Amino acid sequence: MKKLKCAVIGTGYLGKFHAEKYAALPDCELTAVVDINETAARNVAEKHGARALTKYQSLLGQVDAVSIVVPTTLHHRVAKDFLEAGAHVLVEKPITVTVDEADDLIAIAERNKVILQVGHLERFNPAVLGLGQAEEKPLFIESHRLSPFNPRANDVSVVLDLMIHDIDIILALVDSEVERIDASGTSVLTSDIDIANARLVFKSGCVANVTASRISMKMERKMRMFRPSSYISVDFQNRVLTKHKTGPKEMFPGIPEILTEESVFENGDALLEEIKHFVNCIRSGSNPLVPGEAGRRALATALEISKALSK
Repeated sequence: MKKLKCAVIGTGYLGKFHAEKYAALPDCELTAVVDINETAARNVAEKHGARALTKYQSLLGQVDAVSIVVPTTLHHRVAKDFLEAGAHVLVEKPITVTVDEADDLIAIAERNKVILQVGHLERFNPAVLGLGQAEEKPLFIESHRLSPFNPRANDVSVVLDLMIHDIDIILALVDSEVERIDASGTSVLTSDIDIANARLVFKSGCVANVTASRISMKMERKMRMFRPSSYISVDFQNRVLTKHKTGPKEMFPGIPEILTEESVFENGDALLEEIKHFVNCIRSGSNPLVPGEAGRRALATALEISKALSK
C-alpha cells in the first residue's frame, strides 16, 4: 500500500508529538514539518528525516494529510488552504475562533470530499472509549477538570483550553440541543477567565454541571454520570471507568441490588490512537470519531458559555 505523505504545521509543544506519531506509523511518510521558528522546525525535522520549512504554502497539493497545530487564530486560514488543495486535515481543538469559520471548513471538506477531524484528544482516552454505546441517556452529569497553572496555553480562556474537552464529551453523550446555559467564573493569574463553572440544561431534560480550572494545586479530571438505572464514574487521568447499575435481585424489599464493575485501563497513547484513527478514516473513507461538525458543536457551546461569563 502506498504510504500517505503527511506533514505537521506547527512544531511547538504538541506539534512535535504529532510529528513523532506520523514518523512511527508504517503506512505514513512524514515529508515535512513547518514552523515560523526555523530552528524549532529543523530540530523536529532532523529527528525524523523530514524537511524543515518556515512556510506551509509550498506543501499545498504536495501532501495527502496534515496535522495543524498552530495558534487557534490561524486554524481557519491554514486548514482552509490545505482542504482547498485536497488534503485531509486533523486540526487541534478548538476547531476555529468563530462558528462561521468552522462552518466554512466543514463546507470545504464536504465539497472536496476530504476528512476534517478535530483534535479532541480525550475522546481517545481508553476510559472514555470503554463507555461504548449507551442504551440509556444521561439525566445528570458532573465534571471537574482541574490543572495547575501552565503558561503554555494562555492564548484562550480556561473554557476553550480545558472545559471544551468535557463539553465535547458531554454533547456526544447527551445528543440533545442545549436549551439554557448559566455560568460564572473569574480571572486570577491571567487577563482571561482562569476558573469557570457552567450549568447546561438540555432539551432532553439532562443537566450538566461543568467545572474547569487552570489555577488549581492538583490535577483532577473526572466525570460522573447518572442514568435511570446506573451511575458511571470516569477518571480520565488514571484511566479508570467505574459502573454501578441495578441488578435483578433485591437489596431490600422493593429496592434492587447495585452491581459494581470497575475497569482500569493501561497507560495508552491517546495521541497515537487519534492519529491512527485519522489515517484509517482516510484509507477507508469512513467518518472520524470527532468530525468537523462535533468540533463546531463544542466550539459553539464553549462560546455561549464564554458569553454567559461576560454578563
